[in-house]
Amino acid sequence: MSFRTVAVIPARYGSTRFPGKPLALIAGKPMIQRACESTMCCPDIDEVIVATDDQRIADVVHGFGGKAVMTSPDHKTGTDRIAEAIQDIPADLIINVQGDEPMMAHEVLSDLIKNMRKTGADMGTAAVPFSISGRSPEDPNAVKVVCDSRGFALYFSRSLIPFPRNGGQKVEPLLHWGLYAYTRKFLQQFVNWPQGMLENCEMLEQLRALENGASIWVLVTQHRSVGVDVPEDITLVEKLLQE
Repeated sequence: MSFRTVAVIPARYGSTRFPGKPLALIAGKPMIQRACESTMCCPDIDEVIVATDDQRIADVVHGFGGKAVMTSPDHKTGTDRIAEAIQDIPADLIINVQGDEPMMAHEVLSDLIKNMRKTGADMGTAAVPFSISGRSPEDPNAVKVVCDSRGFALYFSRSLIPFPRNGGQKVEPLLHWGLYAYTRKFLQQFVNWPQGMLENCEMLEQLRALENGASIWVLVTQHRSVGVDVPEDITLVEKLLQE
């Protein structure tokens, strides 16, 4: 039986800190094009789709030969946008790739896809040790995740978890990436659940899954991912591309 995997990149034009971010040029190419091309390098992905609510983004995607699906502008989360985008597209596994991470390693995508099939998890994501991330675990914008002995998520937080109490065992915190994998059945369940108390507290939609008893497997990788949050981040990405 064939197993079809589709990657969806949600892309909004509106952004408080960086309006028009998906169309910002990185070394001469729009960021959304670089995100698509890096995702297409993964041999375990059958199709890559951009889910957007803005015709300008759709036009650029079509211009470089990509596929874009127009979605409602009223979605509260990227996951809701993805669920609409794949309604008429055959897929057993859906990968949510962030459009502001234009250098996503295809090895990470492949590892996540293979382990989703192996573990039977409802949902999957990725994390990296803070020691190689270049981020501070004290930063509330850097989301932390703690896992059980099998690699499944116990909790995600903007606070420092686990907390290093004096005299306690040292455990390196993990930086969570905004990369997700969902089975088709689970994705439909997820978007029909109401937003939960913890989700609305931490403003992290993955907590909705944990609040409803779903399993989230976490791929711990040594690859770095560089996200673009503000215009100044583009300089760093261009430097890494040159290297």
